Amino acid sequence: MRLSKDFTLQELTVSDTAAKHGISNIPNQEQITNLVLLCQFILQPIKEHFNKPVIVNSGYRSPELCLLVNSTVTSQHTKGQAADFEIKGVSNKELADWIVANLDYDQCILEYWIKEEPNSGWVHCSYSFDLSRKQYLKAVKTDKGTLYSQIS
Repeated sequence: MRLSKDFTLQELTVSDTAAKHGISNIPNQEQITNLVLLCQFILQPIKEHFNKPVIVNSGYRSPELCLLVNSTVTSQHTKGQAADFEIKGVSNKELADWIVANLDYDQCILEYWIKEEPNSGWVHCSYSFDLSRKQYLKAVKTDKGTLYSQIS
């Protein structure tokens, strides 16, 4: 099923972890609708601007899958509203900065990016028709877990 010109339901739901553990990762109709909006307002504009493949590392995740990957059942991934992605050859900071400057989004998180390693980490971005907090955050690993801070 095509969610937009360049993105399919398959690539937004595929999970090696789910397959390995026999977990269903099939979204319902409301979650598919949210994935369509995510593609329409976030992923497709990114693809068209950078004119390079957008590699989706994680899109929709069932609540059970979220728990397996140390996320939460309240994650926007469980609603089909978020994706983690990157573009080879484009710094994740550059990618996140472009999103913040040009798109309507809920959260944009530069996850585990290290300045000295431009392609480190990935970008997490969410879109919700009802929610537009415009939060731009950076996530870093610490001894006590992941720490989130505002990027200005």
